[in-house]
Amino acid sequence: MASFKSEEVAAIHRHLHSHLPSDPALRVKALESLAIEKGLVTAETIDSWIEAYRDHIGPKRGAAVVARAWTDTDFHARLMDDAAEAIRDFGFEGSATGHLKAVENTSDTHNLIVCTLCSCYPFSLLGMSPSWYKSAEYRARSVREPRKVLAEFGVDLARDIAVRVWDSTAELRYIVIPQRPKGTESWDADRLAGIVTRNSMIGTDRDLTLETC
Repeated sequence: MASFKSEEVAAIHRHLHSHLPSDPALRVKALESLAIEKGLVTAETIDSWIEAYRDHIGPKRGAAVVARAWTDTDFHARLMDDAAEAIRDFGFEGSATGHLKAVENTSDTHNLIVCTLCSCYPFSLLGMSPSWYKSAEYRARSVREPRKVLAEFGVDLARDIAVRVWDSTAELRYIVIPQRPKGTESWDADRLAGIVTRNSMIGTDRDLTLETC
């Protein structure tokens, strides 16, 4: 009769499963393989879409809008008045930004975006929404205890800074315009865009650093 050591078997099991993707990733891979096998899409097309959302449709678009708002007073005024119309300058308009509102952080105000009913999100500006944005915990707690949620993201606000929580819907979505960091007065828009983070445009990041430049 074959024999085995339970500890060794358990170790092998853990090792094998540590190299397997998560269940959602497995399902996505299975669907992708099936779609390619049936000729519905090519692997190259899928790779192109991933690259587009990661590098072009992703947060770089929103960062370009923020940087323009920091450097162009006329655009800033138009953005705050009608964001959906202002971003037409970039050609970024779409169904996810048809009713877009820009809200601006100041020295005494911080803005936080959430979608309590589902996960509405201006993906044409910010790319794919992060998993935590779609979680029930974030959606529920952001409106009940926003300061605690922000603290968990590393944003510790003084008591005299007001927190405004904006609830997105299918008809109205938001983008936060973070404060421009001091010491960037001579920077051009491209350099400024490099320090704008996705989380800062959601509101779970506040003080932008210059380390990425």
